[in-house]
Amino acid sequence: MVRNGVDTHQLFATLDLLTSRPELGHFRLRANNRWIDGTHNRSTIRGFHAVGAEDTSRDEAFELDAGAPAVLLGTDTGATPAEHLLHALAADLTTAIVYVAAARRVELESVDSEVVGDVDVRGCLGLDSAPQGGFERVGVTVRITGDAPEPMLRAIAERAAACSVVCGMLTRGLPVDVDVVAA
Repeated sequence: MVRNGVDTHQLFATLDLLTSRPELGHFRLRANNRWIDGTHNRSTIRGFHAVGAEDTSRDEAFELDAGAPAVLLGTDTGATPAEHLLHALAADLTTAIVYVAAARRVELESVDSEVVGDVDVRGCLGLDSAPQGGFERVGVTVRITGDAPEPMLRAIAERAAACSVVCGMLTRGLPVDVDVVAA
């Protein structure tokens, strides 16, 4: 059965497989980035390691351009990296909501969200040590409609937030190792 665009038989089979073989749940995702000019850079995303092997199912790579607005000396060649992070959070929460709703037999009509991040760019630019680089706060507003009562839709969104990879990284923190190779 397909619910909310998700094959629920495949969803439950995947959950059963990962329950019986937890080692298959370890994925390694990758993005490669290249500077183009000024604040313009481009990430290319294609291959990843999943279910114990390198996945080669993508015929073509995804390309994401990043840049900065004129006020930050950019030319608007793409969303800022911080805006990409807000997009990643919104998209991951939406996907998780769709999966949780499908698993709970809820037909969704719509899922819309707004993600707002507050940042003091003085810290990012090294002008003031008081504001640290990064978001000071991120707020998410999710609007969901479907064939379930409001408490069930709220429970779906809460479970989705608990399962979201991106939400988890932001709320629990994440060590980031930066290796530099100078040529």
